[in-house]
Amino acid sequence: MARHVLVTGGAGYIGSHACKALAKAGYVPVTYDSLVTGWRDAVKFGPLEEGDLSDRARLDEVFARWQPVAVMHFAALSLVGESMKNPGLYWRHNVLSSLTLIEAACAAGCLDFVFSSTCATYGDQDGVILNEATTQAPINAYGGSKQAIEMILRDFEASHGLRSVIFRYFNVAGADPDGEVGEFHRPETHLVPLMLDAIDGKRPALTVFGSDYPTKDGTCIRDYVHVSDLVDAHVLGLQWLEAGKGSDVFCLGSGTGFSVREVIAQSRAVTNREVPIVEGSRRPGDAAVLVSGSTKAIRDLGWAPKRSDLATMIADAWRWHQSGHYER
Repeated sequence: MARHVLVTGGAGYIGSHACKALAKAGYVPVTYDSLVTGWRDAVKFGPLEEGDLSDRARLDEVFARWQPVAVMHFAALSLVGESMKNPGLYWRHNVLSSLTLIEAACAAGCLDFVFSSTCATYGDQDGVILNEATTQAPINAYGGSKQAIEMILRDFEASHGLRSVIFRYFNVAGADPDGEVGEFHRPETHLVPLMLDAIDGKRPALTVFGSDYPTKDGTCIRDYVHVSDLVDAHVLGLQWLEAGKGSDVFCLGSGTGFSVREVIAQSRAVTNREVPIVEGSRRPGDAAVLVSGSTKAIRDLGWAPKRSDLATMIADAWRWHQSGHYER
């Protein structure tokens, strides 16, 4: 009997990779996506159900049709700057829509829930390795909205027996090594694809925001995880719940991080092309060093990141970048 998993945001960057990982693990991923930012072409590993997360009747219909054994929840707005300018949008779209989803899942008796959260719930804790015990203190509506969803999940465990695994992480990079899916945003805001666009002449240059930070080369240091490693952890989280091990939280990260200049240098090495850059001023609110550890995920989940070294992430992203795109 097929084991269906409802994947919200399954037409997006991380969600589409999760669908591939789920299919490989023997599940049938059912993508639930509004296609506002997702891509129909990215849904390759299971059926697509179009719908908005705020539409309870539509969600009830989809739960009844597929009777999923679990939910894997990726769908969210995730631009920090936008969340600072328009917090209401984030609280409405991320929190209220997630509440509707959680209520629908509980009503359908689907009580295993894997949630894609963020290290933005920790706020500006510069220069420390974040872990599951670090105090959460979000400083923007994006991080605040994700923390609120974590709290809702805990409340629904107490009231409805909902079991959840929550993953917190920073930046995701790379693409499916087989080239079936990859990163394709319109507009693009992430460092690696912006840099590859600059290398490829699709934009004049990459802007480096700040070169006077107290780091080894003056640029910000950030954590990166390969998208394939990230979604492997999500599948392990689902299997953790299915094994009856109970709700938990896991951070996913390198524990060291890479500076902007290190990312640029590695891109030059991988592509054998120069990266045109423009020096810009610091952006408000940017911390010098933000990294997360993953000791607990490696120890307890048995997570073994295989592709999260910088060279591999950029090489996979570059391979996809040269030919991969989606059409609506």
